[in-house]
Amino acid sequence: MIESRPSSSAAGAALRKLVPPPALCGFLLLLALMFAVSYAVGAVAGPVAPGMHGTGTAPGDGGGGGMNDMEDMGAGHGGGNR
Repeated sequence: MIESRPSSSAAGAALRKLVPPPALCGFLLLLALMFAVSYAVGAVAGPVAPGMHGTGTAPGDGGGGGMNDMEDMGAGHGGGNR
């Protein structure tokens, strides 16, 4: 007599639905590998511009390019030259 196992085949079908496709697993593994390699290369290479600091400038340091500098040059919100 042939025994049917509905519970095991149903469990197998449910398990296959929960497991992601192998192509997705391979892609994620490749993505993680590429990230790790690029991080290691960047750590070995060091900083690109060692003397460069953040974009913010302290008041009075002579750095420039802020809106206050533009207003001093006459190109403020009024639109006319002084």
